Amino acid sequence: MIPQGLHTHFTADEFAARKAATLAAMHARGLHALLMFRQESMYWLTGYDTFGYVYFQCMVLTANGDLALLTRAPDRLQARFTSIVENVRIWVDSPEAAPANDLRTLLADLHCAGHRLGVEWDSYGLTARNGQRLTAALEGFATLDDGSDLITRLRLIKSPAEITYVRRAATLADAALHAAETATRPGAFEGDILADMQAAVFRGGGDDPANEYIIGSGPGALMCRYFTGRRNLDPTDQLTLEFAGAYRHYHACLMRTFLIGEADPRLLAMHAACAEALLAAEAALRPGEPLGDAFNAHARVLDKAGLRPHRLNACGYSLGTTFAPNWMDWPMLYQGQPVIAAPGMVFFVHIIVFNAEANLAMTLGRTCLVTNNTAEILSQGDIGLVRR
Repeated sequence: MIPQGLHTHFTADEFAARKAATLAAMHARGLHALLMFRQESMYWLTGYDTFGYVYFQCMVLTANGDLALLTRAPDRLQARFTSIVENVRIWVDSPEAAPANDLRTLLADLHCAGHRLGVEWDSYGLTARNGQRLTAALEGFATLDDGSDLITRLRLIKSPAEITYVRRAATLADAALHAAETATRPGAFEGDILADMQAAVFRGGGDDPANEYIIGSGPGALMCRYFTGRRNLDPTDQLTLEFAGAYRHYHACLMRTFLIGEADPRLLAMHAACAEALLAAEAALRPGEPLGDAFNAHARVLDKAGLRPHRLNACGYSLGTTFAPNWMDWPMLYQGQPVIAAPGMVFFVHIIVFNAEANLAMTLGRTCLVTNNTAEILSQGDIGLVRR
């Protein structure tokens, strides 16, 4: 038999500390149990590593420390191999399958009837349909509260062990950036650039990122999302890349716009403004200050440069251990963000300027760690303009 937790990536003491912190937060909210549907929560709390959350799946932590997982048969051994959870219940696939009712049975066995339960409603792992079924199954059984942010807030400040993984992810992101710089030239195929970037991460022992790499040239350089369809670079072109190194599911992101061939002078000015805005935003990420200050700092620089119509309404977000479909974590850097910066927080700061009328793109971004004094830049590369 596979030993329990053979493939976990944190120590027993680390998991115990996370469990204790979660139980304290539950107690503060008066919760008898937490029903987890976020895969990030399950991984952080127990090491459980799967994409099985695309089906109905729930991990339960009770106030007395009991842990249990309800999932499908393909994840029985996955849970044993990757996590510390020993109590695993299986719901059976069939036309009559009702896993929400199976969860009610599990909760009854855990003595949760009549108590206040926190639910991670805000989760990719709990569809609206399954949420309705969960509500119906637990009607009259227990009181349900929104516990979506409970573990999310605990994950915001990284432990030393987590920071070690973030640093490794940043090294992999640097390797991907170097591969992109090497592969980019007039006539280069975007697919080859992507392949070289991802190969650098995988050869370094990294993971698939929680969402696709963003790559676009020509008009596609003004896109902030992945889209299908690759092209070759023109003799004069612009190439936008947003990507992450991922290690043990921890992410470190970078963003760049490369210029190919003759450069429009407006792009040179845009890059200078983006570099100044990036440094200003990073400098504003100081312990004890609201995160909204970072957005304000970046906005002041871009607005002064006449780029107000072309900037976005956020300039970054937290990074950590995340699963598909998204590597963005809570909270975002936008105007009025009240969350206070603290040591151990990790942020991807991105400066994005898209002039749709002139078809000009310029971006610049990197990952930093809030320390006791300031923000430590985790990328080793410089922020100079890349021209090919």
